Amino acid sequence: MTSTPFAPLTGPIGFYPVVPDAAWVQRLLGWGVRTVQLRIKAADHTPAAIALQVRAAVEAGRKVPGTQVFINDHWQLALAAGAYGVHLGQEDLDTADIEALRSAGLRLGLSTHTPAELARAHAVQPSYLAIGPIYPTTLKVMPYEPVGLAQLKEWAPQAAPYPVVAIGGISLERLPGVLACGIDGVAVVSAVTLAAEPEQAARQGIALAKRR
Repeated sequence: MTSTPFAPLTGPIGFYPVVPDAAWVQRLLGWGVRTVQLRIKAADHTPAAIALQVRAAVEAGRKVPGTQVFINDHWQLALAAGAYGVHLGQEDLDTADIEALRSAGLRLGLSTHTPAELARAHAVQPSYLAIGPIYPTTLKVMPYEPVGLAQLKEWAPQAAPYPVVAIGGISLERLPGVLACGIDGVAVVSAVTLAAEPEQAARQGIALAKRR
C-alpha cells in the first residue's frame, strides 16, 4: 500500500444529501448545498443511462464554485468523467483500482461500520470516512446493528485525522444530536428526497449544520 494519501477535501462537509439522479444534484446545488453524493443503483438503469447521470452530476458540480460532488460505487465512470470524488464501500476495496483514483486526484470517501473497518480504511488514507448506520434505516438492507450516538462519539476519534461523516436513518430532527458527537458531516437520504418540501428541508439542513 502506498504511503501517499488521497487528496484532502477542499471545503467542509456539513449537510451531505445522497440522491438518486443528477437532476437532484442540480437542484440541491441551486438551493445552497455544497457537498452531495450521486448514488444511482445499477439494477434500476442501463449502463448508458448511468454513465449519462454520472457525467451530468460531475458537470453540475463544475459549474458551482466550492462544490464537492461524490459518485457512489461507479468509480470507473467517475474516473472517466473527471469527478471530484468517489464514495466506496468496504467490499469495493477488493475490486476498485484505488491507485488509479488516487493518481487522478479524485477524493475518496469510505464507508465503515465497525472499528475493524475503520482500521482497514486508515490504510487507504482516504479523504473522509463515513460511519453508519447511526439509526435503523429502511432504505437499504444493512447487515450491521445501528451504531447509535454513544458509539459514534466513541468511534469518531478513531477516524482521525480524516473527517467523519455519519449516515443512516438521520432526520432533520436528529441532525443536531448527531453533529454534537464531534463529527464533520451528516449524510441524509430521505430527509430531503422524501420531504414534502425538499427545498425547505435542504435549506433547514444547511442551517442546522452551520449552527452547531
